[in-house]
Order: sequence, then C-alpha cells, then structure tokens
Amino acid sequence: MPILWTAGAGILIGLLNGLFGAGGGIAAVALFEKNGFSRKSAHATAVSIMLFLSAVSGFLYWQRGYVSLSDVLPFLPGGVLGAALGGWLLPKIPDTWLKKIFSLFILYAAVRLFFR
Repeated sequence: MPILWTAGAGILIGLLNGLFGAGGGIAAVALFEKNGFSRKSAHATAVSIMLFLSAVSGFLYWQRGYVSLSDVLPFLPGGVLGAALGGWLLPKIPDTWLKKIFSLFILYAAVRLFFR
C-alpha cells in the first residue's frame, strides 16, 4: 500500500475516532475492505488500530476533564468480557452474516443519531 494512502487513511480514522469514537472503526473497516482486506481481516485490523487510537483519545478526554476514571471503571469488566467474546466469535461467523450484522448496527446507529 502506498505510504500516502496509509497516512491519509490513518489521519481520517484517527480524526473520526477522536470526534465520534466508533466512527473511526467503521471508516477503518470500509477503507480496509476497499483496499483488498478480507472482511474478517478488516474488522480485526480495525479493532487492533482502535485500541491505540482510543487510548490516545481517551487520555486527552481525561486530561481535559471530559471523563473521570470513576466513570470508566464500572464498564471495564463487562467490556473486557464482551471483547473476548467478540474476538472468539469473529472467526466463527460467516462473512455474509458479519456483513449483515455490521450493516444493521451502522443503520441502527444512524437512525438513532438522526432522530435524536
């Protein structure tokens, strides 16, 4: 992949993650699939990248007082369990179902945001 493309994609994904959280991951999956990644590889790579980007965004939000550790801590045990379950399930879900589930999630989020 050309360095200019990867740098541009990284900036876009990071910007969306900083602004919208999951938006960066959604864009990453779409960009990776367009660049020839398999569906599962695109999802796994996006999640791996989001770990680092979310850590940076989360630190900046914490540093600026938008979030406190006491707000975050109650969600971590369930989040870790859910992440482990998702990582275990991803290889078992057929690509066609993964695409449909992901599309429904994006559609649900869009409708919810639009009518809120």
